Amino acid sequence: MYKALLVAACLFLGSCGNVDVDRYAREQPHLDLAVFFSRPVQAWGMFQKRSGEVVKRFHVRIDSRRDGERLILDEHFLYSDGTRQQRTWTILPDGPGAWRGTAGDVIGEARGEVAGNALRWRYRLDLPVEERHWEVDLDDWMYLMDEDTLINRSSMSKLGVEIGQITLFFRRLPEGTP
Repeated sequence: MYKALLVAACLFLGSCGNVDVDRYAREQPHLDLAVFFSRPVQAWGMFQKRSGEVVKRFHVRIDSRRDGERLILDEHFLYSDGTRQQRTWTILPDGPGAWRGTAGDVIGEARGEVAGNALRWRYRLDLPVEERHWEVDLDDWMYLMDEDTLINRSSMSKLGVEIGQITLFFRRLPEGTP
């Protein structure tokens, strides 16, 4: 009984304070994912525990292409400990202001909503941790600052409890950058 009440309280508290992406509908510049990712992008980020301790830093190179309506993002990660990772997103429009996507380590489909300069992108990730795999939920908030700069702040949670945050800065590279 105690565990059920504790889980219910955590879920209730976790749902409090959620901001609706429509809150940003009038913010400029307007975020268009296909336009932002029409050129190569570099990104720099870090993962922090709930305590604020930075436990991993990383650099990402993102190359994209269009295949009909599909936006394909090839992400190549280099982490501060020297490890590398590759993820390929396939993202599709899903109605006005809505997107959905898949990737090899994403469980099910990611869902996104765009309004103004903001994108809220939510998904469940199969995260390797030492010798195990954790299913974690990510709640990404991305904000277009200018035509070449996007800031992402993500909350990572397991069973409704936040375990850390990811901060990521994206910068579009000049036209013709290999």
